[in-house]
Amino acid sequence: MTEITPWHWLGFILCILFFLAVDLGAFHRRAREVKFGEAIAWSIGWFVLAMLFAAAIFVWRNRAEALQFTTGYIIELSLSLDNVMVMAVLFSYFHVPRKFQHRLLFWGILGVLVMRGAMIFAGIALISVFGWILYLFGVFLVCAGFKMLLSKRPMQPEKNWVLRMARRFFSISEDYDGWKFFVRLNGELYLTPLALALLLIETTDVIFAVDSVPAVFSVTQDAFIVFTSNVFAILGLRSMYFLLVGAIRYFRYLNIGMSAVLVFIGVKMLLDPHHQEPKWFQVELPTSVSLEVVAAILLISVALSVTAEHRGKAQTK
Repeated sequence: MTEITPWHWLGFILCILFFLAVDLGAFHRRAREVKFGEAIAWSIGWFVLAMLFAAAIFVWRNRAEALQFTTGYIIELSLSLDNVMVMAVLFSYFHVPRKFQHRLLFWGILGVLVMRGAMIFAGIALISVFGWILYLFGVFLVCAGFKMLLSKRPMQPEKNWVLRMARRFFSISEDYDGWKFFVRLNGELYLTPLALALLLIETTDVIFAVDSVPAVFSVTQDAFIVFTSNVFAILGLRSMYFLLVGAIRYFRYLNIGMSAVLVFIGVKMLLDPHHQEPKWFQVELPTSVSLEVVAAILLISVALSVTAEHRGKAQTK
């Protein structure tokens, strides 16, 4: 079994940067609207890359770690659906032209990758010193799941404290100037609405990462597996946005599904034997079972949403 070295980390990061450079430099050199068919192709492409990476882990490491990567990837991808809803709200609030949305998400993803990496390594460091903190993560995820289920209040960007602080300390231009984040007017530097949208995308992802990063720790505490599964899920998030943004309102039970995923993962973390508890307390759920449960929850929530939508249309006819 090949040992993970800093060279593997460097190689993975360089490959991701290469793919991002090809995406922006070759396919989206000019700002343009991403069509539905293109979003499908990119979504499939990123998913295939993730599965090829899982296959490489299977050959290079072992079956257990390949399964851990796949499970972590599916968990992150499912929880990222909430990000899609938030992005739709932010783009609507700031009236971001559709032709600029891909480029905005590109730079947003770069910032997200850095912040997620920092949170993952901080979490791994905490777990290595305080193993019992996994139980706190479990309690937090259960609470987060019920909060998501019971929360009915829509997102209100105008009340976001980061946005209020930005408007207090910086001059903000009223109009867009192409895809620029900064413009100089009368000798003074202004932030454009595009910069404000990027700022809120970055800060709201930190909030979502507080849920999603501990969720992967329920599967593995291997930093490489946690990081790579997060990265592939985040990279697929851009194309997923353009794929689902027009239809996300039809998935009425998806929020319940994501809540159930968080509660399930939290309970799993509480029952997993992280320390030498009494034998009766230890319930170690296999990674394959976790993957099947998460996938089943998502499929059921999507199927119920589609069924409810068809019934609603049939009743209106």
